[in-house]
Amino acid sequence: MRIAKALLSLALVADAAIASSWFSNAAYNKWHETELERWLSDHDVPYPTPADRKDLEKLVQKNWESNVVTPYNSWDTAQLTSYLKQKGVDTKQSAQSSRDSLVSQVKNYWYETEDKAQTSWLNVKDWILDSWTDSQLKAFCDRHGIPVPQPRTRDTLLQKARANYETIAKKAGETASYPGNWLYETWSESDLKEWLDTHGYPAPQPSTRDKLIASVRRNSRLASLHLQEQQEAAKKKAQEAYATLTDKIIDAWSETQLKEFCDKNSIPVPQGTKLNQLRALVRKNRAEIMGDTVGASAASAYGAATSNVGENVAWATDAASRAAQDAFDSAINTWSESRLKGYLDARGVPVPQGSKADELRALVRKHAHKAASGWSAWTWDDLTVDNLKAYLANSGDAAAKKVSEKAGATREELVSAANVAYASASSAGGSSYASVTSYLAHATDNAKAATFDTWSESDLKAYLDSYGIPVPQGSTLNELRALARRQWTYYKYGTSSPSETIFAKIKENILGGWDWITGQVMIGSDAAKKKAEEGRAKAHKEL
Repeated sequence: MRIAKALLSLALVADAAIASSWFSNAAYNKWHETELERWLSDHDVPYPTPADRKDLEKLVQKNWESNVVTPYNSWDTAQLTSYLKQKGVDTKQSAQSSRDSLVSQVKNYWYETEDKAQTSWLNVKDWILDSWTDSQLKAFCDRHGIPVPQPRTRDTLLQKARANYETIAKKAGETASYPGNWLYETWSESDLKEWLDTHGYPAPQPSTRDKLIASVRRNSRLASLHLQEQQEAAKKKAQEAYATLTDKIIDAWSETQLKEFCDKNSIPVPQGTKLNQLRALVRKNRAEIMGDTVGASAASAYGAATSNVGENVAWATDAASRAAQDAFDSAINTWSESRLKGYLDARGVPVPQGSKADELRALVRKHAHKAASGWSAWTWDDLTVDNLKAYLANSGDAAAKKVSEKAGATREELVSAANVAYASASSAGGSSYASVTSYLAHATDNAKAATFDTWSESDLKAYLDSYGIPVPQGSTLNELRALARRQWTYYKYGTSSPSETIFAKIKENILGGWDWITGQVMIGSDAAKKKAEEGRAKAHKEL
C-alpha cells in the first residue's frame, strides 16, 4: 500500500512539474497584464475587474487551446466542410457525416501542431503583418518614418515593418506581444471591414472601431496560415514547372527564347550576356528553384522566379473585394423596394419614412458589409417545403398545423402560415419564441448547402419575382437555382459572406495567379519541346 501511495505521489509530482513547465513556457506567460485582458476581451471571455495577473493568466490558459490550438472545435458544419474542401479533401460524404466526424477530419488536416502554435505566439511580428496589403504596409512605414528603398517590393516592405515593429511599440509605450489598437492606427473602418470580408470573417454587429480591430487581431493568425498554405501550393506548382526544364530543352532554345524566358521569370540578364552564359543562368536559376545547389533556398528563389507572388496575392484579394462589391451593387440594382426594405430591416437599419428606391439602394450599399441579425419578414422564404411543413406541424399553433396537413398547399400558403405562427410566438416570448429561433437556426444550418435544390420551377420563379428579377426566356432549372441562390446569398450576407461570395472569388483569383505563374514558366519549355521535336523529325528525314 505504501509503495502504491509513493508511486501515486511521484506521478502527481511529475504531472505537476510537466504542467508547471508548460505553463511557464507558454507564450502569454510574459505578456503584460493589459495584453492578457485584451486577449480575453477579444475572445469574449469574461474576467473580473479588478483582477490580479495570476487570475488573468489562468483564464487565458483555460481558454487558450479552444481559441488558438483547436479553434475548429467551435465551427459549424458549413465551416468544417469548407475547410476540408480548401484542403482538397473529398467532401461528397461530408453532408452525411456527423459534426464530430468532420471535426476529427479537420484535426487531421489542421495547419499546425500545438507546439508550433505556441512558438508562433512567441514571435508575433513574424506573421501578424502577412495579410496586410502593400498599401497598408507602406502607410505603416510612412506613418512611423521607416525609410523603404526603391523599388518598394512587398518583401522589402514586410522586412522593414517587421524589423521596426518592436521599436515602434516601445517608442509609443505600447505592448507588442499581443498588440493594441496602435498597430492599426493607419487603417480606416472601411479597411478593417474589407480585411474581414476578404479573409472570410463576418464583421461584428453592431460594428465599432474597437470591435473591428479586435476581430482582425483575433483572426490574423488563421489568415496568415491560410496565405502561407496558398503560397506553398504556388511554390510547388512553380517547382513542378521547372522540373520539365531538362538540359536538352535548354540547349534547344535560341538566344531570343532564353532571353524571353528570363524576362518573364524575373531573371536579371547582364548586358552583353552570350548564348552559353544565358543557358548557364537559366540552369542556375532552375537549380535554386529545385533546391539542387548547396545552401540553395527554394523559398527565396521562388520569390524571384514567380515575380513577387505576395504582391499578386495582395492584388488578387483587392481585386476580389472590388469584384464582390461590384457584383453586390449589380444585384441590388434589380431588387424590389420590399426586398431592399427587408434587407435593411434584417440588419436593424432604420428606414426613413417615404424613402424612394434609389435612397433605399444607397442605404443598402452603405451597409453592404453587415450580415443579417435576428429574424425578419423574409426569414422563411428560403426554407424548403418540407422544412416549412415540419415547422408548422411542430409550432404548437393549431391553425399552422392545419395548413401543414393541407394536401397541395402552395409555398406561398406555407410561408404565410409560418409568418403568422412566428409573429404569435414572438409576441408570446419565453419558450415558444426560443423554440422558433432554435428551429430556424437548425433548419438554416442543415439546408444552407442545398438551398433551392428541391424547389420546383414555379417556386423558383416566384422567389425571383419577389426580388423584382425577370426570368430570362428559356432558363433551365439549374440556371434558375443559381440565380435564386445568388440573390439569397447577397440578401443573407451582403458582402460579408464567409464562403459563398468574396472568399470564393479570392480563391479563383489566386488560383488564376498560380496558373499564370506556371504559364510563364511553361511558355518557353512548350515552345522548346516543339522545336526540339521538329529538329528530331528533320534529322530523321534527312537520314
